[in-house]
Amino acid sequence: SAVVFSLSPGTDGGVTGGGANKENAAAVTHVTGQPLLLTPEPWNLLVTQTPAKEKAKEGETVVLNCHLNSPQHPSLTDLMVKWYKEDEKGQMDLLEKNVTILPNNSRIFMSGDLSQGDVSLIILNVTASDHGIYFCQVTLPDGKVVTGDGTKLRIRRALGLFGIEESIGTIIGLVAAGIGGIVVLIVVLTPQLRKCILCMRQESHQ
Repeated sequence: SAVVFSLSPGTDGGVTGGGANKENAAAVTHVTGQPLLLTPEPWNLLVTQTPAKEKAKEGETVVLNCHLNSPQHPSLTDLMVKWYKEDEKGQMDLLEKNVTILPNNSRIFMSGDLSQGDVSLIILNVTASDHGIYFCQVTLPDGKVVTGDGTKLRIRRALGLFGIEESIGTIIGLVAAGIGGIVVLIVVLTPQLRKCILCMRQESHQ
């Protein structure tokens, strides 16, 4: 019985040991599970678009500023940048995953340095159809999406051929009106001028 007695603590020990192993296994799962839950938290990204309104004349080049600031993650190269525009026709995507997605378009592209947090958009040779509100949107590695407040772009029409024609038309109109006025003056003054000329002739004859 003494031998049996000495074995029972051993078996007990085995049981308690097994329990401890289970606890350890649970603790390990708990520890490995935690970082996955915490990953989204450190990404505190600010997307700043300045100024809120931008104006340009047709044919000019416009830069729409967008800057990213993430104190916890100095490396920003893993981020996916998207730019889209909203106007009366709806939403139009311009740039997806840092690259222009517009077909046959070399006018619109990202001009900044992503590693420095500069994801500004450049538009070459703007046209009247480029007006609208432009949004800078960033997708973080954990899938979280952060969008800027938007920049409203207004396009002023350049004084093109039509404008010049209009100006010429106005000038011709003014000149014609002026000539008309002179003609009226001449018609009104002619009889008096004739009288004067006659007077001068008579005087010279005398």
